[in-house]
Amino acid sequence: MPLDDPHFMTETLLRDHAGLGAAAFLRASIPQIGPVALVSSFGADSAVLLHMLAQIDRDFPVIFIDTLALFEETVSYQSDLAAHLGLRNILRVAPHRAELAERDPDGTLWQSDTESCCQLRKAEPLERALQGYAGWITGRKRHQAETRALLERAEVEPGTGRIRLNPLADWDAARIRSYLDQHELPRHPLVAQGYPSIGCKPCTSRVMVGEDPRAGRWRGTQKTECGIHFIGGVPRRLGQEDAA
Repeated sequence: MPLDDPHFMTETLLRDHAGLGAAAFLRASIPQIGPVALVSSFGADSAVLLHMLAQIDRDFPVIFIDTLALFEETVSYQSDLAAHLGLRNILRVAPHRAELAERDPDGTLWQSDTESCCQLRKAEPLERALQGYAGWITGRKRHQAETRALLERAEVEPGTGRIRLNPLADWDAARIRSYLDQHELPRHPLVAQGYPSIGCKPCTSRVMVGEDPRAGRWRGTQKTECGIHFIGGVPRRLGQEDAA
């Protein structure tokens, strides 16, 4: 197989860097892939990866999807955390205003069709932002959902051939908290108010004691993913190569 084959590259990364911690895995993998960006929601756990990337290169591209339906606290946290870490290359992307006017003129699409709303406000802006990149970094973790239970630290994005790095795939919630404490990283202000997983304001609710941390996302529906991890393809059944 040629070295520029993404499947070969993914297998190489997983084999050659199997014993490395998350930060070292990033340092070793990024130069082998080509242009790479971190995609960050600036949510509850986001400070971990952002801190790791800031130690590598403060000019590293960080794509922040502003759906124009975020909590005000998230928008403020993005600005404050980027300044705290000294990140100098935040690429803020948003849905096109013309598309919003045509497909969600009154801002209520989330009520009638959550999949289409996420496609319009998240997946399509991200796909535009990722043009020209050979890979991107996500903060997904196996413990977050059954659909992520088989997540590898490197995978090929179906349909596009881009490589996705998931350096925190094997981290649990306790390890995340420990890293945040160790490095004294600012927390998203909504976490203390009962929001352990934070998305758009209309589709995120508080989580009660004893509930799954992601129970507040799209509450009352069967939806578990916003769709950005299925760019170039569609969700497949758990166990297939692009389980996200």
